[in-house]
Amino acid sequence: MNLSVDVFYTWGNTLFLISYWLIIVAITLRILMKRKPTTFVVAWLMIIYIIPIVGIILYLLLGEAHIGQQRAKRAQKMRPTINHFINKSLDFPFIFTEQVSDVAKPLFQLCKHQTGLNGINGNHIELIHTPNAIFDALINDINQAKSNIEMVFYIWNIGGRADEVEYALIRAANRGVKCRIMLDSAGSRRFFNSKQSKIMRNAGIQVVESLKVNLFRFIFRRLDIRQHRKIAIIDNHIAYTGSMNIVDPRFFKQNKNVGEWVDVMIRMNGPIVTLMGAIYAIDWELEIGDKLFLPKIVDFAEKPEQKRHIMQVIPSGPGYSENIIQQALLTAIYSAQQEIIFTTPYLVPSDDLLHAICTAAQRGVKVKIIVPQKNDSIMVDWASRAFYSDLLDSGVELYQFKNNLLHTKSVLIDKQLSLVGTVNLDMRSLWLNFELTTVIDDSEFAHHLDLLLSDYFAQSEQLELESWNKRPFWHHIIERLFYFFAPLL
Repeated sequence: MNLSVDVFYTWGNTLFLISYWLIIVAITLRILMKRKPTTFVVAWLMIIYIIPIVGIILYLLLGEAHIGQQRAKRAQKMRPTINHFINKSLDFPFIFTEQVSDVAKPLFQLCKHQTGLNGINGNHIELIHTPNAIFDALINDINQAKSNIEMVFYIWNIGGRADEVEYALIRAANRGVKCRIMLDSAGSRRFFNSKQSKIMRNAGIQVVESLKVNLFRFIFRRLDIRQHRKIAIIDNHIAYTGSMNIVDPRFFKQNKNVGEWVDVMIRMNGPIVTLMGAIYAIDWELEIGDKLFLPKIVDFAEKPEQKRHIMQVIPSGPGYSENIIQQALLTAIYSAQQEIIFTTPYLVPSDDLLHAICTAAQRGVKVKIIVPQKNDSIMVDWASRAFYSDLLDSGVELYQFKNNLLHTKSVLIDKQLSLVGTVNLDMRSLWLNFELTTVIDDSEFAHHLDLLLSDYFAQSEQLELESWNKRPFWHHIIERLFYFFAPLL
């Protein structure tokens, strides 16, 4: 009897080990076949080999950006509608232009080949960079809305002037304006559990929880994909995007000891709003299956003013062109001839992006990066530090924004080409989340952004290579440890 039990356990253990190593081999081959960046591959292989079983489970949960079978079917079903929208837009050629600056031309060519649309002219853009000014403008536009309001944000945090947005939306709904609000499940979890959420729904506002976080859903989709866009559209004629969520900085994450978050938004009107509306309609249908009518370009059929801003918007995320944000950043960086200024709260670039930034500095382009001195994520903060040495050795100027958390995501190239939106210089924004970047080819707008960046520099301290190299040895160890986890942050 004991002999048979021993044989059973021996064979059982053997079968388990064989099965386990077959799974290891299968997942290893799958990771290698994905042709992801080297840091992504090395990080996952380390996790799988060093943490038995748990590493496999983590990869199945977080390793691939699958959005679920239902969303994938919806995305496929929407393609003819999107193609029809693009084709109908081309019926109004005077809205589009190829007459862009030399530094912007490669990026607009990329957008053309990826979306089928050239640069869009005749837009008016306003850069808004203080919380009160942003809230004032948004609330004023909501108060004047007549037909529809669409919003998608990562975070809605109760308190302060964010509540004024809630009250304005309720007033709009009471006068018959159709209000649709889409918020990320993880970023806005406290809002969904609040009475404010119920009050808004009771007022007739359609509030949708995007990408619900539920452990039972991991079988069907990756759980940590986030709806990270920040968009507000009023009457299909005015649109906002940028880095700011619906949060009053005075009431948001004050227990993190990083100060108030510093953000920007841009307010737009003109033909570009039609494209913003189309992106929102796609997100809405992808999330809940309800079809929204795509806005019509005919609303802007009058010839736009030629001297107004030339723009394009680049959406990214599962279901969109893979790597489009990274391609756009690389194209813009390699086009720079004089100066590049980045602002980002999270600096965890891919190998390709790091190489492009360092190469730009080495070929004589003045490259400056502003990051917050204190970060709300300890892991991201340490991972970012792992890149400082390479950047500083290449001649990149690094500045640390003091007192508050700089949350602005922007790129300014040669004081002409601007990229402003929701994208951080980290792997989540580049490869995973639903993001949005505006591309603006206009020296006047670039001048306004440059003035704001000058103010950021005045509040920052430059990090010198000599002092950085004198940091304690144990800092090196922690930095390298989190470096390997960079693709997962």
